[in-house]
Amino acid sequence: MSTTDQAAVDIARDYYNSDDADHFYFHVWGGEDIHVGLYAHDDEAIAPASHRTVTRMVQRLTQLNADARVLDIGAGYGGSMRHLAKTVGCHCVALNLSEVENQRNRAMNVEQGLDHLIDVVDASFESLAYPDNHFDVVWSQDAILHSGKRAQVLAEVARVLKPGGEFVMTDPMAADDCPDGVLDPILARIHLQSLGTPGFYLRTAASLGLTDQGFEDHSPQLTRHYGRVREELIRLTPELQGRVSDDYISRMKAGLAHWVNGGRQGHLAWGIFLFRKQ
Repeated sequence: MSTTDQAAVDIARDYYNSDDADHFYFHVWGGEDIHVGLYAHDDEAIAPASHRTVTRMVQRLTQLNADARVLDIGAGYGGSMRHLAKTVGCHCVALNLSEVENQRNRAMNVEQGLDHLIDVVDASFESLAYPDNHFDVVWSQDAILHSGKRAQVLAEVARVLKPGGEFVMTDPMAADDCPDGVLDPILARIHLQSLGTPGFYLRTAASLGLTDQGFEDHSPQLTRHYGRVREELIRLTPELQGRVSDDYISRMKAGLAHWVNGGRQGHLAWGIFLFRKQ
């Protein structure tokens, strides 16, 4: 791994391990499903909208049953895998960089009686410690953007998937026609040099033998989601005093505004990909 690529991994781990980020994502973003939501209306609460994304991703899968092995790369607090364990009864691996998030994940799995079905693994998804053709489903929500080696991540997904297995994913992306430089405020805030695009993921997946089963474009939901998170952050700011630093709150409000502006200008993309391994 190059110095730059390792730096991206270290930055993501350190960020999500921080007390500020942990309290923000747990108390503001949703705590269970800390991912972009599918909103029924502009003022819907974040948690049900985020869970709706999970249920829609499940609906798209055809290889999901109680005997399936599922790997979630960048699992966050593990809400998606708890949903699968509860509703399908399959065995899940929740792989995630942040040891702090993983501690919360393990505790919630125990509290909900699901720890026998979910393994929480502290690891990067850029190099997966699993054999070839091992999983029936690989799952990822809004995580691959943090990698400096996105093509390598998809190559690892293709390697560990069984033939006929499915990869379902979402990721905040640049629009395919995004002009150079316009997303610099977003990239600077999250310490990235670029975002993926729908075209990048489709082309890369195809080159790895992952056939496109249809990209559902929900790009307006990205703008809506970051707007709702910013509104909730403003509303909850008094309650966050002493838990989240004033500097973090200020920077997060500005960063969320950049995402909202980028989405409104048509420079961002988001949706649900489904691929099947040949």
